[in-house]
Amino acid sequence: MENHLIREQGGFVARHRYARITARKARLIADMIRGRFANEALELLTLSPKRGAAYYIKVVESAIANAAQDAGTNVNNLVILDARADDGPLVNNRLRFRPGPQGRALPWRKKTSHLTVIVADPSKLRSAKGVAAGA
Repeated sequence: MENHLIREQGGFVARHRYARITARKARLIADMIRGRFANEALELLTLSPKRGAAYYIKVVESAIANAAQDAGTNVNNLVILDARADDGPLVNNRLRFRPGPQGRALPWRKKTSHLTVIVADPSKLRSAKGVAAGA
């Protein structure tokens, strides 16, 4: 979703770019919180033993703070419309090498990801360009 389309629908975005976690591991957490109320998602994240939960706690809190800037939004009624973990670049844009068997060198990738959370108040959510309203 584009930013202007999200704002037209009444949503608020928070991103953590270049997070030092693989997107595959972060997607496990994103799938867990997508579609839930923001307060419920924060409770789940604080109790989750996964490493990606700590990253998403900060992103969800930031999205709630962004929504709190709008005077007409009830922050206790926010729903997580979308939670994504997209692939980012490798650290320093290069491979590292580690020793392998029989004197070989094996590549080692230090991956990053871009974490995105979109929250909205379902009572104020508007339909735009055929996107269904509601969570």
